Amino acid sequence: MSSSLIITILLFLLGLALIVKGGDWFVDAATWMAEASGLPQFLIGATVVSMATTLPEIIVSTMAAAEGSTDMAIGNAIGSVTANTGMIMAISLIFLPVAIRMSQFAVKGVLMVVSTLVLWLLCRDGVLSLPESLIVLALFVAFIIENIRSAKKLSVEEHTDGAAVVDKSRKALLKNLALFVLGAACLVVGSNLLVDNGTVLAQLLGVSERIIAVTMVAIGTSLPELVTAITAIVKKQSSMSVGNILGANIIDITIILPLCALISGDGLHIAEQSVRQTVYLDMPMCALVAAIAVIPTILHKRFTKLQGILLLALYIAYVFVTVRI
Repeated sequence: MSSSLIITILLFLLGLALIVKGGDWFVDAATWMAEASGLPQFLIGATVVSMATTLPEIIVSTMAAAEGSTDMAIGNAIGSVTANTGMIMAISLIFLPVAIRMSQFAVKGVLMVVSTLVLWLLCRDGVLSLPESLIVLALFVAFIIENIRSAKKLSVEEHTDGAAVVDKSRKALLKNLALFVLGAACLVVGSNLLVDNGTVLAQLLGVSERIIAVTMVAIGTSLPELVTAITAIVKKQSSMSVGNILGANIIDITIILPLCALISGDGLHIAEQSVRQTVYLDMPMCALVAAIAVIPTILHKRFTKLQGILLLALYIAYVFVTVRI
């Protein structure tokens, strides 16, 4: 292995570590600021916390789009949703199948499937135009409205006496301001390292940016969801993991690529050499795993271990085909 390849891999992994840790610090600080400001708990949960685990994907894809690496931007966004559902949700369901409350799951589940299908249909010509981006962003607005509605309902149903005590001391303020700035800096620096070295890695290994993006980068930026899933399994709270993945997927689908299209100024153009794989493999697979995760669950009112096994098998097959073509 050449020294340049070793250095590139190390810088790629450093970027990944900075993104994961930076996102953790940034979200913790932002959540503290929201709570300290006196905002309602349900509003914090529906906004700050919902965006938490998707920050790595958002930053990486928008940075990639700004630098003209459209394959990296698209591959990371779509690949992250497929990895979240086909690998992380699958692991949760295999180890701990869960019953669900349809009132919490149905609308978000359907919205995830619809968003995936809409994005796929709009991108079939190889371009996500600015007007099309607004259509997808409208689905994001619908998700936020639904999130706030269900959070309000949940806060009424599960009302507890007294609000959580938040430390508003000067020390806490300085600590959280420092974490906020440091977290944001880590996200920016880490994203640059990931995108730049991911592109170089693809060139050194003789594979396309798309392959690096939908596998290594997508799985890497999905690490927060994986950590949540493992924690939930250990605590026997698999529904928490599933809920987190649903929300993260909807945000990934409805905000990342439209943002990239707006950043580029003239829409998001899929690279000519990648249109076939992106439109006829990546996006259909993303829609398929979303449908398998949602439709049987709505029909039977619970997740099953069989769903998890099928999702994981499909994801392994998808990665194998992606690397081989």
